[in-house]
Amino acid sequence: MNQAIDMLMHEHRVIEKVLEALLAFTDRLEQGGQGERATLSEFAEFFRNFADKCHHGKEEDKLFVEMIRHGFPKEQGPLAVMYREHDQGRQHVRALAELGGGAGALTAEDIASAARHARDFAALLSAHIMKEDTVLYPMSGRVLTPLDFERLAGEFETFEKEVMGAGEHERYHKLADLLIQRFGESETAVHADHGCCHHG
Repeated sequence: MNQAIDMLMHEHRVIEKVLEALLAFTDRLEQGGQGERATLSEFAEFFRNFADKCHHGKEEDKLFVEMIRHGFPKEQGPLAVMYREHDQGRQHVRALAELGGGAGALTAEDIASAARHARDFAALLSAHIMKEDTVLYPMSGRVLTPLDFERLAGEFETFEKEVMGAGEHERYHKLADLLIQRFGESETAVHADHGCCHHG
């Protein structure tokens, strides 16, 4: 489509793979497998920083603002749904982070809560990504010009450098690969040439 939207869609593919890994991890927990709070913290860190701060940050601070400038309302319609679902996702990630930050072994209640939040979050974010890929991004392409998207791509690069910081994108890609390899299929590991903060 264009560099800006391509960047966001590559990020979606990374996020989807880590969602699969999260579900696999919580399945293992429910089946009596060994589960560490630290692993929940790693998942929460990835979703809080890669999916939300970096990816949703570029959407909310750059793409959505540009769409609003071109006449899309913020308080209703597609953008309102996107903002609301971003907030709903943050609530699930906050719950996972709190479970990950607790003391002692995960209790049966902790595991049940983690599995519930993981499944609800994965369902929410998977449907959200599909809406963006198939509806919202194509909508943006009908109102924004090639020059708008070229400027957005540059703004995305600046956003990542200023908001995420130097070296952070490599760190979160390594974390994504680690989680995918540990709890997903190893051949689906996503490398740092796709997704958030790629400066190729």
